[in-house]
Amino acid sequence: SEQSLAFSDPFINRRRANGFIPADRRLEAISQERIRERNKAPHERQREICEDYYPCELYAFRHGYAAAYRHYFGRRRTE
Repeated sequence: SEQSLAFSDPFINRRRANGFIPADRRLEAISQERIRERNKAPHERQREICEDYYPCELYAFRHGYAAAYRHYFGRRRTE
């Protein structure tokens, strides 16, 4: 009867929940996430730049972020 009660309760206490992933793996996962945040892909950086500039973002809704970035930031205008 105790086993059926244990399976009917979907929640477990905090101590048992933290036992699923060992602490060293959690720290390793956190450090890997930090590395991924620092080393963003070029197209992701371009998209973020475009999102920060409202006219570029509006253009991106119609033509896509790659085209919008090229339109607003692709070539330097010296005129």
